Amino acid sequence: MHRSYDTAAGYVLTSSNTRKEALAKLTEKIAASNRGLPAPSAQGSVAVYLTYWLDAVAVHHLRETTHTRYTAVARLYLIPGLRRKKLAKLTAKDVRTWLNQLRTTCQCCARGLDTARVEPLCCAAGKCCARWLSPLTLTYVHSVLKSALEHAVREEEIPRNVARNVRTGTPRSRRFEPLTADEARTFLAATSGHRLQPLFELALHTGLRKGELLGLRWEDLDLAGGTASIRRTLQRTNSSGLTALPTKTKSSERRISLPTPCLHSLEQHRDRQLQEREAAGAGWENSGYGFTRPDGAPVEGSTLTRHFNALLRQARLRRIRFHDLRHSTATLLLEQGVELVVIKELLGHAHIGVTATVYAHVRLRLQRDAIDLLGHALRNPTEITGKPDDEPPLAGAAVR
Repeated sequence: MHRSYDTAAGYVLTSSNTRKEALAKLTEKIAASNRGLPAPSAQGSVAVYLTYWLDAVAVHHLRETTHTRYTAVARLYLIPGLRRKKLAKLTAKDVRTWLNQLRTTCQCCARGLDTARVEPLCCAAGKCCARWLSPLTLTYVHSVLKSALEHAVREEEIPRNVARNVRTGTPRSRRFEPLTADEARTFLAATSGHRLQPLFELALHTGLRKGELLGLRWEDLDLAGGTASIRRTLQRTNSSGLTALPTKTKSSERRISLPTPCLHSLEQHRDRQLQEREAAGAGWENSGYGFTRPDGAPVEGSTLTRHFNALLRQARLRRIRFHDLRHSTATLLLEQGVELVVIKELLGHAHIGVTATVYAHVRLRLQRDAIDLLGHALRNPTEITGKPDDEPPLAGAAVR
């Protein structure tokens, strides 16, 4: 095994252990060079390495939607803030200083949004609107940098990932407003007669994600057995348009039971779709999806959101996100005493810790209710009835 000493960095560089590994690395670098990508080097800038990592590495390992978000983060925050830093000389202090500056920088001004307006409203007008990044966005930006530097460590460009030594704090989870049981009944009543009524019923009864609902094919629905197989998600991407993608995680690919009301609605929906197919004739697009437009084409996620918002207005309910139907399902199940592991399997979470963390506030409220019930059962009978101890209470309190 060959070793060389880098006097500038002050550490030992170890080359690949085998000829096969060295050849694989060389092939990857040559392929990247042929595509016009800059060759990464520890002596090169962080911006050059980020470009290489996104275009030659991450593109093959990330979902397209995730890669698009990573690219936007690099373009808006990472490259402008760290472009002059050398990859080999980047320190944890540099990363912390950059994050602190990013935390207090008005994005309206930094990205030139204000100067592009006909009438400036922010810094160009002499008054800053303080449009800062949210803690959640700041943590996401930091995570993208950590992923890029982690790959640089694996390629032996740098000895350690300095971004891991910087703490951004744990941001508060995004707040969601699930429907109450009364609001859920009101919403379901408003969907009656709507063409996509079975989809909304399925969303509220099972907690499926929007893309999972739109990606259901009839072959995935076993109406006789009362089950649905979640195998894909339907999303719009920049390169392929509306396309079927793998589920969010491996755990998201699952089979769930369908309640009886949803089975009846799906059977009626299938009959209606057959009638639409006959009416469309040659203009029918045989996409195979369970929920389609009247011509058989897949339904866009934005179109479903418009229908959802219209139904909320019709039912005079507060405005929530479509994803909050998923939270509503989990919250209502928890309130009915369903075990956390069952909800985890239904929602397709990778770990039960995710389910427990997201719905911790619901579990805390249920614990408080249970403690109050127990406290009521343990109270002295005289405190309840106001009678002497030798007179038994008229009835015992039931404990749930």
